[in-house]
Amino acid sequence: MQCLIKTGGREECWDDPEAVMIEAESGMVGGEPVEAGWMIWPIIPYNYQTISSVGTAPSAPDAAHWLGTDDTARDVLARIIYGFRLSIIFTLVVTIVSSVIGIAAGAVQGYFGGRVDLVLQRLLEIWSSTPSLYVIIIMFAILGRSFWLLVALSILFGWPALVGVVRAEFLRARNFEYVRAARALGVSDRVIMFRHILPNAMVATLTMLPFVVTGAISSLAALDYLGYGLPASAPSLGELALQAKQNLQAPWLAFTAFFTFAIMLSLLIFIFEGVRDAFDPRKTFK
Repeated sequence: MQCLIKTGGREECWDDPEAVMIEAESGMVGGEPVEAGWMIWPIIPYNYQTISSVGTAPSAPDAAHWLGTDDTARDVLARIIYGFRLSIIFTLVVTIVSSVIGIAAGAVQGYFGGRVDLVLQRLLEIWSSTPSLYVIIIMFAILGRSFWLLVALSILFGWPALVGVVRAEFLRARNFEYVRAARALGVSDRVIMFRHILPNAMVATLTMLPFVVTGAISSLAALDYLGYGLPASAPSLGELALQAKQNLQAPWLAFTAFFTFAIMLSLLIFIFEGVRDAFDPRKTFK
């Protein structure tokens, strides 16, 4: 890359870049004059796996590394950017899929009630008592650590979070007059559940979503901190917090991890609070 910039994109750089760069210092390459090119570099020119030459690691923040480097000389800001993106993707996938499953299960329990509610509630209590951390450790030991395996296991143990709220809303609303009228008109149970009752139950459901989101992010960070989360090479905010604990002589790691978590969780809570207000049919905006 440096050869292409210094020689203005000469093809000889693909064969012997070092020799061409030395020759370009005289202003001539292959007997022809060359004019140096230029490039616009990104603000953070590092990948989350790029190992920098900084001497002793972790190194303090400087002009090249705005938040310093970690204990393997990788740029902290680059790892935060990639780790933030990974945490958001993980949280959105887990929240959306587990919410769909939880809402469907809670709707079935609350709408039909009776034996259906009794059986599903007992199964839910048994499933909720399963130690998820042990299952994650066992599955990682068998299949190896990976992002999508962690997503699947988080969904598997995360969907009961909304079941209770949705179930209570459907138990309350199934005897309302508009539901009885829909039944008298021959409307199917599926239409009544998801077209008539569910929109009125969305306010309570969306109220719980910020807690589901923060729980997903916190669980990912906690697993990474304990060493049972993402692979070691993946950018992770929990792994940064672990490095901060292991390198108390580098306080910038601890401050960076703390403020990143605080800002990210605050922003997500504000966003979902706005979503809840937007879907609230009883709220009027003036």
